[in-house]
Amino acid sequence: MPLDSQVPEGPLQQKWDRHRFELKLVNPANKRKYEIIVVGTGLAGASASATLAELGYHVKTFCIQDSPRRAHSIAAQGGINAAKNYQGDGDSIWRLFYDTIKGGDFRSREANVYRLAQVSVEIIDQCVAQGVPFARDYGGLLANRSFGGAQVSRTFYARGQTGQQLLLGAYSALMRQIGMGQVRMFPRREMLDLVLVDGCARGIVVRNLITGAIESHSAHAVVLATGGYGNAYFLSTNGMNSNVSAIWRAYKQGAFFAHPSFVQIHPTCIPVHGDYQSKLTLMSESLRNDGRVWVPKKAGDTRPPEEIPESERDYYLEEKYPSFGNLVPRDVASRNAKQQCDQGKGVGPTGYAVYLDLRDAIRRDGVDAIRKKYGNLFQMYERITDDNPYKTPMMIYPAIHYTMGGLWVDYNLMSTIPGLFVLGEANFSDHGANRLGASALMQGLADGYFIIPYTIGGYLASATLNPVDEHHTAFGESVKRANDITEKLLSIKGKRTVSDFHRELGHILWEHCGMSRNESGMRKAKELIPALREAFWKDVNVPGASADFNQSLERAGRVADFLEFAELLVEDALSRKESCGCHFNEIYQTADHEALRDDEACCYVAAWEFTGQGEAPRLHKEPLTFENVGLTQRSYK
Repeated sequence: MPLDSQVPEGPLQQKWDRHRFELKLVNPANKRKYEIIVVGTGLAGASASATLAELGYHVKTFCIQDSPRRAHSIAAQGGINAAKNYQGDGDSIWRLFYDTIKGGDFRSREANVYRLAQVSVEIIDQCVAQGVPFARDYGGLLANRSFGGAQVSRTFYARGQTGQQLLLGAYSALMRQIGMGQVRMFPRREMLDLVLVDGCARGIVVRNLITGAIESHSAHAVVLATGGYGNAYFLSTNGMNSNVSAIWRAYKQGAFFAHPSFVQIHPTCIPVHGDYQSKLTLMSESLRNDGRVWVPKKAGDTRPPEEIPESERDYYLEEKYPSFGNLVPRDVASRNAKQQCDQGKGVGPTGYAVYLDLRDAIRRDGVDAIRKKYGNLFQMYERITDDNPYKTPMMIYPAIHYTMGGLWVDYNLMSTIPGLFVLGEANFSDHGANRLGASALMQGLADGYFIIPYTIGGYLASATLNPVDEHHTAFGESVKRANDITEKLLSIKGKRTVSDFHRELGHILWEHCGMSRNESGMRKAKELIPALREAFWKDVNVPGASADFNQSLERAGRVADFLEFAELLVEDALSRKESCGCHFNEIYQTADHEALRDDEACCYVAAWEFTGQGEAPRLHKEPLTFENVGLTQRSYK
């Protein structure tokens, strides 16, 4: 099946305007005849639901939380990028476009990324109008700060709560539409299957997490905004409920899965400190604005940081990358931290940590100024570690954070299934092999507020959709599939817990397909994962019943999907014979231990097709063409 990206012709700067003009429109009076399902209420899902409802569509919105405002987007701390150039420091839409293409190591579509940079300036205006309390400078203009991978200040922020404040803005818009009856909200529902009729997405089957009831919902189109799959690694910075199930079930219905091995490792997380942790905590990348990263120069130095004199500290990022210093992109910072720890220079009880030190900034700007910028982050760190970061450097280490892979989508954000649209982290489209800091919020809101309202209208105006309701046989078949999985999970009555299997899967992925990878490790993971999956289906213990509130059953279904998905992740990593961005294969590296791409053979989007249970997935390649930027080796020195 050829992949048609639907990228419009013409100059890069005019593609989106031209496309919007050429898309067919839905008459305002006809919009009320259409019903749209949106799954997920993070920044992408909430903004999409609110905007589509504002346009006049009837929207049914689903989330697994008790309230839309508890989506994982709330945890984003540092900021959101936009090419406003308030500082006059040389920023522009083109520079944001270039930084994003380069930061993604030239593995994303030019047209999508340029549109993202264009739309970024509108996002800020939208959010300010909604009352999002961005920080401001002394003159009243919105303040900016710099972030990793950029030499300009383009990141808008609300202390360390940017995701929370942006989500509250989108949530307010969503609640307005709920109040007006334009959005019907279904909290505590988990999507179990996608329903196709005549090859088009026409509904979903969900489980009511409170009553256990299986419900069917039909619509004219389905929008998935269900976030990333980082929790496949068990320990990650994701919320505990974040999972792969919705997009994985869509994959098994025919949606292609793109770049599953592109998993971002964030360099500034609180290190692992025990065997029974359920998640890791991220310290915002914004701290690298003022914080300096260092380790002792001497391997095995266990002295407290305050006893290590300046001359014996190795500020390795500043030394190695003088142009960007501590603001190198996340993949570069993460790999360098690992190298230092592998050389025995790691600090803390485990030796798997480096220092993030704000001592110099506190001396320069004063405690009050630092507290004003990062106070809530410092407070959070102290509560978790019992160390005061105003006096002692923080200890940080890389952890799984964000996923650049997801369902393949075209320029309209539509998957390979007609009528199935995928937004935000759930799709693959904008970040290539590595995401720059503060760009996740930007993509989520761009997709929801400014792109899907146009492109879904073009689909609805063009498609011929027969009337379908929940009594259609396709819904009955889908409900049976969902019930069969549930009954099978409950019938095993084995000896191992769901968490036990999940922890082992995470260990396999982190060890063999994590921050750096090699052929033998990945091949070993390919052997271990099917064996673990077989053990899961023979020996997992899921207590309770289906017609009840049963969190063990919820988790079991998600881990079952992670066990299948993990094999595709490793398969994708093995197929890519190069290093790029966060995909670092140890065979392919420069003399300076930087990622070494192969643009001749690997400049493509890897899109995988499900061919049947137990069958090998089929790889499709969408060639990536770069007409406006030159493919160069990334350098931040």
